[in-house]
Amino acid sequence: MAKSGQQRAQSVQENAASFQHAGHDASKSIATSPKTIDTEEFDRLFDEGSDDIDQYLDWSSARRPGMEIKRVNVDFPVWMIARLDEQAKRRGVARQALIKMWLADRLDAIAS
Repeated sequence: MAKSGQQRAQSVQENAASFQHAGHDASKSIATSPKTIDTEEFDRLFDEGSDDIDQYLDWSSARRPGMEIKRVNVDFPVWMIARLDEQAKRRGVARQALIKMWLADRLDAIAS
């Protein structure tokens, strides 16, 4: 099912932010290896919503499969940037989020 423009914008904004979980920054390094517990205990803690699971995770190595970022540079005419900024402001998103949203919509359209 295709996402609406607003859902895609929210998804793009969430994906553009750095990976965070429960207020913990994945870029922070952990000085020691995480503690270990068995799978059942980890699942129980997770299901209970416990903040104690952080001690069993190494957030410095957290990855989002399929969401790796590759930076590209694209030059746009000034008039196009102005119109992109207008549309982004109207939707309440950043220019980059708008471009990603529109590109994703177009790629979805030509794939179907």
